[in-house]
Order: sequence, then structure tokens, then C-alpha cells
Amino acid sequence: MLGRVTTGHPASPPARRPRNRTLRVLLALAVVAALAAVAVAVTPLLRPPGPRPLFQLPVACGETWQLGTYPGHDDFDVDFFPTEGEAWGRPVLASAAGTVTVAGINGELGGRTPEDPDGPRGRGGGYWVKIDHGGRWETQYLHLLEPPLVREGQRVAQGEQLGRLGSTGNSGAPHLHYEQRRGWEKVETHFDGQPSGITTDDREYTVRLTSANCPG
Repeated sequence: MLGRVTTGHPASPPARRPRNRTLRVLLALAVVAALAAVAVAVTPLLRPPGPRPLFQLPVACGETWQLGTYPGHDDFDVDFFPTEGEAWGRPVLASAAGTVTVAGINGELGGRTPEDPDGPRGRGGGYWVKIDHGGRWETQYLHLLEPPLVREGQRVAQGEQLGRLGSTGNSGAPHLHYEQRRGWEKVETHFDGQPSGITTDDREYTVRLTSANCPG
């Protein structure tokens, strides 16, 4: 019985499909692009913070304000209350020049207003603003009376008005909740190059400081 007759030449391999090769190339390029994007986003976060900006009190030049904290407020959080005059509607100013990264609502607004100061509390920080000052330094301004006067992406100068003092969010009375952050960490606030003295929240205590957030 005769076996299968061959020509003596190996069979030709099946032709590769150009489409498969193109898909592999595109997939490899997508992976490289994704890794590059991650590197661009992560690298600035790994750099050490730059020098502390010369922050000023976020209130008008020459005014004296009470800065305070209390148990459960969180370390380094500062509440601002004016020592004279009406609190509602006072200007809230940028502590240093920078770029607005958040300008909106944190949590729920609640219903406390100058007309109804004992209205229902909200949640979180209410109307608020966050500013990037460069070098991984940020400031935050919470419980504003109404929508901020600035918008995300806007460049602001030191002393520029961000909004007005109020009691939106989880707030018992009109005041400004303020924070300074270095990288991901909250730190003790400094004003005009000096530490504020508001550090831990192990007890209730206050200090009084006068603003040097002055034009020019």
C-alpha cells in the first residue's frame, strides 16, 4: 500500500495576518503612553515640598482676629472669629498668591444664614476654596457664606478676595475654617513667617493675631 506522496519540501507556514501585528503594536504603544502619563502625574508628588510661602492671615489688613481650636477639631485646623464687629459677610482673602484648584461645595450647605443664624446645620465644609501655592503647598477656606468669588483654574494674588465669611456646612456659628497643607499633610499654620501656636486639638484654646495681609 502506497504511503502519502510528498514533494520533499516542508509545508509552508500559514501566513501571518498583518492585522494581528498592527494590534500588538498599538497595544504596546498604549501601554508605553499610559506608563508615561503615570510617571508625569506621580513624579511631582514624590518631590520634596518647596519652601513655605510667606502666608498672611486670610482677613483684611490691620484687623485683629481670634484663632482657635477645640477637642475633635483635628490637629492644626484653625477657626477664625473677628474680635470686633459683625462676623457675617466679612471678606475672606487669599493668604498667598496661587492657583484655585477647588471652588464649590463640600458636603451639604445647610440653612444657616444672617437672616436665620440658627437654621439647620449642613455637612462638611459648605462653600469652600482650595488654592495651590506651588512647591506642594496648599491652603483651604471653608464655611463661606455664598458661592466663591473665584473659579477653578483662576490665578489669584495675595490678599485677593475669595468669598465672604459665613456658616455653611457643619458650622455652629459664622466663622472661617482654615488649613495650611504641605504635600498630603496638614501642618501648623504660619502667618507673616511666624507659627500661629494652634497645634493639637487636645484642648480648647485661642490666640489673637493681627493681619498683615495688606496691599502691596
